[in-house]
Formats: sequence, C-alpha cells, structure tokens
Amino acid sequence: MTEKSATLSRRSTFGLFVGAAAFISAPKAFAAPAVLKGAGDIRRVHLSNPRTSDKLNCVYWVEGEYIPEAKAEIDFILRDWRENLVIDYDLRALDILAATYRLLDTNEPLSVVSGYRSPVTNALLRKRSRGVARDSYHTKGMAIDIQMKSRSAVQIRRAAHRIDAGGVGGYRTFTHIDSGPVRSWGRA
Repeated sequence: MTEKSATLSRRSTFGLFVGAAAFISAPKAFAAPAVLKGAGDIRRVHLSNPRTSDKLNCVYWVEGEYIPEAKAEIDFILRDWRENLVIDYDLRALDILAATYRLLDTNEPLSVVSGYRSPVTNALLRKRSRGVARDSYHTKGMAIDIQMKSRSAVQIRRAAHRIDAGGVGGYRTFTHIDSGPVRSWGRA
C-alpha cells in the first residue's frame, strides 16, 4: 500500500449519498452474496474522528461494487493525523468494520481511536506503550480501533466476534478490529 499526501480535496458527503442512491435504484441482474455475516447488500460506515473533527456517513459498497469516491473519503478519515498521511485502506478491514457497525444497530457514529499509523507514528506510540505491536496491522491499513458512547467496548467486541473474520482485541475503553487472521485477545 502506498502513502499519499492528505491533500485530497474533500468530496461532498451529500454527493456520495446521491450517487449511492442512484446506484441502489439501478436494476441488477443478480445480487452479489454478502461475504461477511451481517454485511448486507449495501455496506455503509458512519465514522467520526475526534482528533481531526472529521465525520462521514456513507454507503461505500452496493451489491458487489465499491464506490471509489466513498472509499477515498474513508481512507481520508482513517489517515495518520500526526503525519497527515492517507493510504489505500484494506477493503476487508472496512467490510469487517461495516458488518460490525450493522450488528450494533445504532445511528451513532463509530469514533475512530486509531486508524492508519505510519511507521514513524507507530514507533512513537511503541515508546509510550508496551501494547503497540512493532509490525502492527495499523501500519498496513488493515486495523481500526473504535469506540462509541452508546455501546460499551464489550458490546462492540461481541458484535465484531459475530462476524468471525479478522482479529478482535478487547481493551478497557475501545475495541480493535483488523483484517488479519481470525483471533481474539484482551478483556471480555
């Protein structure tokens, strides 16, 4: 995955909804099966990043097709805010995130604790905490740490476990999800 500067122009979220609505209403010969439990025929994310004040609520996948403009917006909100770097996030990580969000049955956004981390940022965080992996999936655009006000870390973790895909880490105040091998760790 390549890094690119976060100088992407911010696209209108409204435009993404209009494009997605037009795509949804277009007739399809067949509907692609959902790859993940709970993913559905559309996949959406509702994210907020308190460190950057960015917010995003969009459909990024419709019946087997990813929407490039929506994907670019997701990549932007998950950027390494310390280094101001945007990467091409792993689609499977986003699909696991979307399926987890859908199972939580809420309209509250997922608050991004940590998305992409450049190697420089990851090294900085490793100096501060023993809990930061040297070869973290965050540095590969394959992991997202999330939390919510209306759902506990345990509730989010349970929803992520139901997906039965990737890694799920339980921490006191947030939940880690990634698109690596299926595994789990941490608090109940």
